[in-house]
Amino acid sequence: MRHIRIRLLACLFGLAVSALAPAFAAGDPHVLVLGCVSDDPKADYAQLKPLLDYVVPRMADVGIREGRLLMARDMQQMGSYLRRGRVDWVTGSVGAGLQLQTRADATPLLASERNGRARDHTVFFVRRDSGLAGLRNLRGHSIAFTDARTTGSYFVPAMQLLDRGMSLQRLLSPMDRPDGRSVGFVLGGSDLNIATWVSRGLVDAGAMGQADFDNPLLTPTSLRRTLKVMETSPDYPLAIEVTRPDLDPRVRDRLREVLLAASLDPDAREALLQFAGTTRFLVIDPPTAVELARLRAGIDRVRAEVE
Repeated sequence: MRHIRIRLLACLFGLAVSALAPAFAAGDPHVLVLGCVSDDPKADYAQLKPLLDYVVPRMADVGIREGRLLMARDMQQMGSYLRRGRVDWVTGSVGAGLQLQTRADATPLLASERNGRARDHTVFFVRRDSGLAGLRNLRGHSIAFTDARTTGSYFVPAMQLLDRGMSLQRLLSPMDRPDGRSVGFVLGGSDLNIATWVSRGLVDAGAMGQADFDNPLLTPTSLRRTLKVMETSPDYPLAIEVTRPDLDPRVRDRLREVLLAASLDPDAREALLQFAGTTRFLVIDPPTAVELARLRAGIDRVRAEVE
């Protein structure tokens, strides 16, 4: 009887899993799910919900009746959501979108202009009295990045250094020193930490996006006076929106139309501003597509050679 009960429980468990699987494997065609990778879901919910509420009523003609938000703790989890059809549209930095393209075959939908900027570039900076004149001088020295998720303060500067033939060595703290053959990098966690460490001589160089370097709330003017920019990267798109690869083409096309038109609609103004300061969405033209492909290859290289 004991064996029979065990087999019966196993069968019931299997039936339960089978019954639940479709709900997790594919989304409701009448629900549009917007997702993002978040370490502060409550704050991100407040940012994303107004634009989702604006978009959903304008997609009724393609069957959308409801909008939902889905947060992921990291890129791996969001990639899983995309592959399983649990999220339809993901917003984030260009680096996040391109990683999802690699991880889950996400489809780029539109570029995003935030606070009036559609593009950015990375600045490499040092103390004014450092004597370091360019990236070629960084071998055997240390550099600070924000964290391993950021585009302008991790992926792009790491790509630049790899392209110059230098290897990267992870340091545990700003007090560590690299060997003479590598560039040592340490993760500072914030732009303020990076600027402070460089200003105080704890690390030899820092890297962050120009927009963050110019922002006195992130890089105070008192610190900026002690620093100098020694080199910059090429420009790259600031942010992109992506969709799951098997999203109904009618839904994808209508979503693109609604987002492109939003900047011209006064009713969308506040929702856009809350959406990470978005001022408008932009078509990904052929030159931008080439830039994205190049950036994606660089990100893949960093993940393969550095992480």
